[in-house]
Amino acid sequence: MAVKSHIRNNRPALLCAATNDALAGSAKNIGILMNLRNYFFVPLRQDDTQNKPTSVISDFAKIPEAVESALRGVQLQPVIF
Repeated sequence: MAVKSHIRNNRPALLCAATNDALAGSAKNIGILMNLRNYFFVPLRQDDTQNKPTSVISDFAKIPEAVESALRGVQLQPVIF
């Protein structure tokens, strides 16, 4: 509800993902969010390519930089590295 209210007021929402199925079941939903206005992601990378091939995790060290970018209305690049 908080994100919905934030988006309704034309403010950016920064998402920091950590999921085991991002490249499987959640990929479609992540892709949809990446194409919506005012949704921004902390850059993502694969977590453990050998043991969890569909897992991704955000680079938590990039949160401050991602916040600054989101407040400017720009997605920090690269989104997936």
